Amino acid sequence: MKSAKYWVENLNLLPHPEGGFYKEVYRSSTSFEPINFDGKRNYATSIYFLLEEQNVSNFHSIKSDEMWYYHAGEALSVFVIGLEGKLQELKIGPNPDKGEVLQAIVPAGSIFGSKSNGKYSLVGCMVSPGFDFNDFKLHTTPELLEKHPDYHVIIKELSKGKY
Repeated sequence: MKSAKYWVENLNLLPHPEGGFYKEVYRSSTSFEPINFDGKRNYATSIYFLLEEQNVSNFHSIKSDEMWYYHAGEALSVFVIGLEGKLQELKIGPNPDKGEVLQAIVPAGSIFGSKSNGKYSLVGCMVSPGFDFNDFKLHTTPELLEKHPDYHVIIKELSKGKY
């Protein structure tokens, strides 16, 4: 089995602001002005995203749907607080007999964060309308605990240092 270091070096991954490593691998050459967005967005973007066992992707939200695809390593647990306030865990991985799926969608506006279920997880993320950091919000622990106190354990785990 290849290591996280192998993938970081061979895919030229960079540190991501929300945690882990990433590299943009696709940005559509055409754009449009979607409703409820400030300005033009590419039709779609795609990245590689890698998390190691000691790292997490902190709770954040974006204005677009995000499709996640399994590539290598252990399953990745994506914790999603949907617009209705319900917490859901998506397991992106290669073992359907363990409740894992090869791909899953996080709906636009949801709050989500993730962690690897092993040494590392390598996934792909496709966003449409395309990702723009202007549409990205990193959520703080106090903000999330005030709105969703029942989920305090996972909120504290996936929003460390954000007090």
